[in-house]
Order: sequence, then structure tokens, then C-alpha cells
Amino acid sequence: MIKDSNERDALSIAQQVLEIESDAVRGLIPRLGDDFLKTCQICIECQEKQARIAVIGLGKSGHVGNKIAATLASTGSPSFFVHAAEARHGDMGMITGKDVILAISNSGETEEITSLLPRIKRLGLSLITMTGNHNSTLAKAATINLDISVTEEACPLNLAPTASTTAALAMGDALAVVLLAKRNFKEEDFANFHPGGTLGKRLLIRVKDIMHTDDELPIVGHETPISDGLLEMSQKSLGITAIVDNDANLLGVFTDGDLRRTLDQRTDIHSTPISKVMTIGGKTIKQNQLAMEAVHLMEENGITALLVIDSKNKLVGALNIHDLFRAGIM
Repeated sequence: MIKDSNERDALSIAQQVLEIESDAVRGLIPRLGDDFLKTCQICIECQEKQARIAVIGLGKSGHVGNKIAATLASTGSPSFFVHAAEARHGDMGMITGKDVILAISNSGETEEITSLLPRIKRLGLSLITMTGNHNSTLAKAATINLDISVTEEACPLNLAPTASTTAALAMGDALAVVLLAKRNFKEEDFANFHPGGTLGKRLLIRVKDIMHTDDELPIVGHETPISDGLLEMSQKSLGITAIVDNDANLLGVFTDGDLRRTLDQRTDIHSTPISKVMTIGGKTIKQNQLAMEAVHLMEENGITALLVIDSKNKLVGALNIHDLFRAGIM
């Protein structure tokens, strides 16, 4: 399809924006050095003191700061955002004498932030700044200044904060990820900070949390006629029935596949014991395993339901693919 001139112009502008912003991020790489390492150390010591990182910004830098604070907090570095204008009217009270300040201002001259410098100094707080001007008021007052300057904005007027905010956001992400790595932050830790998210559910929910037990568990004795086993499977709606011996030990499972094979062989379902046509053993999962492991087991074996056993291999429950969907695991 041939695009008209307006469409070509739009694509050209968009490509230029992405190139400028990509260059802005790449330009940060050679600036990483001692100042960045010192920043990481200050933030780690802050956490060791049970303190927090207070991120301060205004305008577009404030929006970026809010996101950086959220990323830090979600990856195990206690952090919160303080709007620079609100800080002048009481929100500085949120910051304690043990906290670390991370102030973001491309110009380094944002009046709402520079007016807070005397208060920050009185509290004796470490001040980390991200600015685009190392000669600015804010940069000179900082304990450490991280240079996030860009050669140009992506805006054709070179006015709207675009490449500069992208650079600030990328530097914040770099800081958060380094802190994460230095603390040996694991998937399980991330899940604990995101219990309602998909990853949190996959890493926190165990089979025992969603399995069917007691009266909801489809189970029959090994001498039960196939017809009664079918009734049990139909009533419990899990697509399987567990077969146990007289001591409640699991012998096998009866599934939809077993039913099809039984009907193909024209077996008398009213007189034949279900143990004659069951799948011996069957696929099982331990109740303390992650529900996500049940998904993998079902996918690997092309099945839609599993029996659940305890640490002594005793039958304690059952679950099917619909339970995993309802729990948000799939």
C-alpha cells in the first residue's frame, strides 16, 4: 500500500522521535561511574537503617519521579513520592531524618525544589539529584548529582520535555534494578510486593489454596461399578474420579478418556468394577506445590485435571483447568 505524503510525514516524525529518545538513553551509559555507584551505596545504607527514598519532582519530572518511586518500592527499596509544591506546604513532614532525598529537575533550577534545600540541609539528609545541568543550583547542593542531560528534545520546538524525561526515567530504572540485584531480590520477593498481580498469583498461590476437598472431591472405592463412578464424576464436575482401596490409598483415576475406551470396548458399566478400566496411578501433584506447576503438568501430559496428594502420598484433593483459570493462574 502506497502511503500519501501526510502519512509518510507522520511516520518520519515518529521515527525521528524514537531515534532522539534512544540516543538520549544510550548517552547515559558512558556517564555511569563512581557517582552512580555512590548513589547505590547511599540507597542500600538507607534501607539498612529502615529508612526510605523520598523522590521529589514537579511537572513532567514529577510524573517521572512518581513512577521511579513506584518502581523502587515494588522492587524492595522502600520509597515514596513527594510533590515539590506540596512539600512547601506541609508534605516535608513526611520525610524523616534518616531518609534519602532523590530530587529530579532537568534544569536544576525548579524553584519549588530549590526552596526546599535549607530544610534538607537542616535535616542532614543525603541529597541525590538527577539534573540536566551540573552547574545548576540543585546539582551544586547535591551530595551526588546524576547527569541526565540530553543534546536535544524530541519535540521539534526543542521545548516539550520528551527525551529528557525518557532519560530521567531510564536512569531511575537503572538505579532500581541495580539495587534489586545487590539485595539478591528474587521472584518470590517480587510476588510478595504484587500479591494481586498475575506474577504474584503464579508465585504465591499453591495447589492447596484452590483444590477441591471433602465432599467436593470425586472419589469411589475400587469395587464400585463403572456406572456409579460415572455418577460421581458427573456430580463433582471435575472430569475425573479418584479410585481408592479399602484403606483409602489411591489406586488410580477414571477420566473422560477412560470412559471413551470403556464404551468402545462395550464393557458392561453396571457390573464391571471401575478398577478394571481405570488408569493405574494417574497424574498427581503435591498440595504444597505451586499452582503454576499444575499448569505445566497438565500441559505436558495433555490433561485437564489432577488429583492432589499430601507429603505421605494420601489423596487430599483434586483440581481442574477451570480452577486455575478462576484463580488467575492461566
